[in-house]
Amino acid sequence: MKRKNIWLAPVLAMSLTLGACSNDNGNHDKKDEGTTHEGMNHSASGEVPKDLKKAEEPKYEMGSQAVMNADHMKGMKGAKAKITGAFDTTAYIVTYTPTTGGKPVKHHKWVIQEEIQNAGNKTLKKGQKVKLNADHMKGMKGASAVIESSEKTTVYMVDYTPTTGGKRVKNHKWVTESELQAEYGK
Repeated sequence: MKRKNIWLAPVLAMSLTLGACSNDNGNHDKKDEGTTHEGMNHSASGEVPKDLKKAEEPKYEMGSQAVMNADHMKGMKGAKAKITGAFDTTAYIVTYTPTTGGKPVKHHKWVIQEEIQNAGNKTLKKGQKVKLNADHMKGMKGASAVIESSEKTTVYMVDYTPTTGGKRVKNHKWVTESELQAEYGK
């Protein structure tokens, strides 16, 4: 009996080590558990497209705090966010094929009007094929994409610490107004 179990300890240790070193950071799109946000640029420079217009009367002002109810990345839902930018635009959910290869990324939230090549100022239609200028994720810039849905809204750039722990995320792009709520008790 002891002889059969001798191999079990090294195999178990190796499995735990490999699991801890996985590239999958757990950022899964909830609509398709097979789609990963591996390679997501969690913190960004804060630069925005030059033609993106600041929101004139955003619900959440620059520097204010809100609670995120977005769940398109692990650790977002329930996290306190500091608003670092507010812009009026059209936000899109897209499915795209990374320029770096691999499976299509389905239902990615969010790419904005100003991050789509030659989008102009008319709302793009569901099913429309486009090229992305956004670089939120590895292989996104220049990728072919299909519009899944659109929402005319105020989008926010935010700083937050994931509820799952880890480093503070700075200048995350994008969270829509409907994915935020006022802080409890304020």
